Amino acid sequence: MRPEMLTALSALAVALVTAVGGIATAVIGRRAPRGQQRRDDFTAVTDRMEREITRQGQRIDELEEEAEQDRARINAQDFALRYIASWARSLVSYMRQAHLEPPPPPQPIPDEARPYLHDVEL
Repeated sequence: MRPEMLTALSALAVALVTAVGGIATAVIGRRAPRGQQRRDDFTAVTDRMEREITRQGQRIDELEEEAEQDRARINAQDFALRYIASWARSLVSYMRQAHLEPPPPPQPIPDEARPYLHDVEL
């Protein structure tokens, strides 16, 4: 082989290596937007999580408000029941002072209500 041919072959080898390097750089360079895409996906997921957390916070606030209304309703019902029980006791007391016997309850007291009527003579 002549030296000129050797020079041409080495130039061809350098050109091939350069071309392969350029292709590799182009392929790797094309992957760079995928990293951006992953960052965009992370941002989308983070935004979705923030919306979900906000929605759950609002739901908790609604449930706390409902619980407060329930507590107020239960307190009012408790007061009404105590008032009725007090009124019934005063009527029974008045009847006994007048030497009258109060009528028995129209039906037996249910077992579910018995613990709450501890001050009623059965």
